[in-house]
Amino acid sequence: MRMRAHCRPSSPARWTADAVEWARECASWPLSEYSSFVDVPPHRWHVQRLGTGPSLVLLHGAGGATQSFRHLAPLLAEHFDVVMMDFPGQGFTRLGTRQRSGLRETTQDISALLEALEVDPKMIVAHSAGAAVALSLAEARTGLAVVGINPALRPFEGVAGWLFPALAKLLALNPFVPGIFARLSRGAGRVEGLLTSTGSRLDPAGTALYQRLIEDRAHVDGTLLMMASWSVNALLERLPRLCVPVLFLLGTRDGAVPNRVAEDAAGLLPNATVRKFAMQGHLLHETAPKDVAEAVIAFAAEAGVYQPSSA
Repeated sequence: MRMRAHCRPSSPARWTADAVEWARECASWPLSEYSSFVDVPPHRWHVQRLGTGPSLVLLHGAGGATQSFRHLAPLLAEHFDVVMMDFPGQGFTRLGTRQRSGLRETTQDISALLEALEVDPKMIVAHSAGAAVALSLAEARTGLAVVGINPALRPFEGVAGWLFPALAKLLALNPFVPGIFARLSRGAGRVEGLLTSTGSRLDPAGTALYQRLIEDRAHVDGTLLMMASWSVNALLERLPRLCVPVLFLLGTRDGAVPNRVAEDAAGLLPNATVRKFAMQGHLLHETAPKDVAEAVIAFAAEAGVYQPSSA
């Protein structure tokens, strides 16, 4: 079921339907030595797995990939068996069908992937839109704790509530738009400006990784499909019945998702805690990975899913 992904930059073979070309990218892609490709229909997944201990799953947000955990994953791997994957159509995961990019379908497909990998997670740590998947997964599992990093858990409001999803869907259905968007994003400073608008400032290496993603037409297409299909309304209605331990980690300077979104969601959850980090933005896990790792480990111990060493 699991296939080790080797880097062969000189090989003519490539994943023609992947979000990015693995043979070209993997030599300099973060943690590629832990990568494998797994066929679990309808998608071919890019998975990274490292560390030992209780299983912990990392879920990235819309438009990102496993590279967003390049600093956090090794820190958590000192205590956990860390499993992370690119969402369908994003990063290196090949999208098997364009009809399974919504929250419910993504949750089902990630659950099937974990089952195929024989991973029974004790904790899920998720960023932004990934937090909706984490909470959805927690509904069907016992003994699972959830950490949401700047979670995106609110539907679009007002005019955007009907205009944005429709616009994203039109863009996703137009075969020329992802390529045009990818080309427009190649201008110097555009990606850096986009990242800065989230309240986070990455180092040049981190910015370059997002540049590589956003210049890839298939990745842009997969992200647009996800945005066009996403709805958290039903999940929000079910939150009062979700009794798992939940921790929301928020950057007070988040320019992408206001802190009140997580605070409102925490008010619906029976067992949720909010912790804020001053001077941090939406990409908190990338700019302050040590602080996030310490918070995750402490919360895992409190939730009883991790036993710290007495040494």
